[in-house]
Amino acid sequence: MLQQILADMYIEPELLSELNEEQKQVLFLKMREEQIRRWRERETQLEKEEAASLKGRKVSGKFVSWMKGLDDDDVWVWVMGEHRDDKPYDQICDEIMAERAALQAQREAEQLRARKEAELEKRFSGLSVEPEQVVLSDQLKAREEQRRADEELKEERRKAEEDLRRLEQERKQQIYISLKEKKQQEHTHDQQDNHWQQTLQKSKAADVRRRSLAKQTMEDHRRRSVKALERGRVAAVTKAFTSPNPDPNPPPPPKPKPRNTSAAISRKAGMRRSFSATSRDHIVRWFREEQFPLRAGFQRDHSRIARWFHGIISREQAEALLKDGGPGLFLVRVSERIFGYVLSYRSKEGVKHLLIDASENCYMLLGDQIRFTSLSELVEYHQVEPLSSCGEEEFLLQACGQSEATADYTELFT
Repeated sequence: MLQQILADMYIEPELLSELNEEQKQVLFLKMREEQIRRWRERETQLEKEEAASLKGRKVSGKFVSWMKGLDDDDVWVWVMGEHRDDKPYDQICDEIMAERAALQAQREAEQLRARKEAELEKRFSGLSVEPEQVVLSDQLKAREEQRRADEELKEERRKAEEDLRRLEQERKQQIYISLKEKKQQEHTHDQQDNHWQQTLQKSKAADVRRRSLAKQTMEDHRRRSVKALERGRVAAVTKAFTSPNPDPNPPPPPKPKPRNTSAAISRKAGMRRSFSATSRDHIVRWFREEQFPLRAGFQRDHSRIARWFHGIISREQAEALLKDGGPGLFLVRVSERIFGYVLSYRSKEGVKHLLIDASENCYMLLGDQIRFTSLSELVEYHQVEPLSSCGEEEFLLQACGQSEATADYTELFT
């Protein structure tokens, strides 16, 4: 199951909902490790392709030269703010913005001044009188009119210049405020980017903690695996979560063919199978055809159904059965969502649930390294070995039986 998840880099929502927080963290870490492994392979391949493409090309003669100091002949470096005449960064930015605003306002004022001058010249061009075009008796009157026209033009130019200066100052202030607001927006964006960087750093720190947790888990699993092999209770111990060639010993009993071949679930070689179930009937059929021949849920001697085994009950029903018991009370139930089992047990913090992978004719807690040939072996092992490698050690101490006269696993065997 874990190998197929890592191959597809996808986990079905029904399967994800059956995992507890520790199993989710381990699964997340393994998927991240798989992503990094694939990325490194891709980068290595790209480097090889790039090296092959650059092979035989002429190396460019361009280079970079650094300015050297006169005294020590070292690379010249200027650090802003160390000299006594250096201005603060904010003051330099304000001066630059004020200069840009003044230049832009001046250019706009020059354009407006040219338009005003053209309008005034056009307006007063008809008032000028040539002395040769009037008779001698009217020269005095014409000169007086020309003088008044020149004075009026001069006054209009003065007023236009004052208006232009006022507009230039207002425009300069507007441009400066606009640049200031733009800088403030950029500063806000930088703050948001800094917040994102801090969030990214926290995420990386969380990844480091997950790696440390996974390393501790793997070391603890290795220790538990050695103990399990010494007791002879496990079928095999994988060296890693993604071990491609598990070697179970002893091998599980062969699975007989289903009686009703038309109703059997097809398991042809090479065909991918979904771990989730679409209905309760599919789960019942899966148990009868694949798990019952393996005597899943029976005691080790196959004489009777184990007390801790339950049928297709929900998480809420399991918690109701375990709520009044003490730490260590447990049961194994058939999952109502996937083809597998769930180990529900009571701890000091409350009821916890661990998914049991039932694929490949063996049983193991998802994310664990120890494979068992039967559910009873898994239960017996964790009666003396802790379930979790993190925090306080928890054991399976007391089996939780049926609460009603009719067993909840009746439909699985009838």
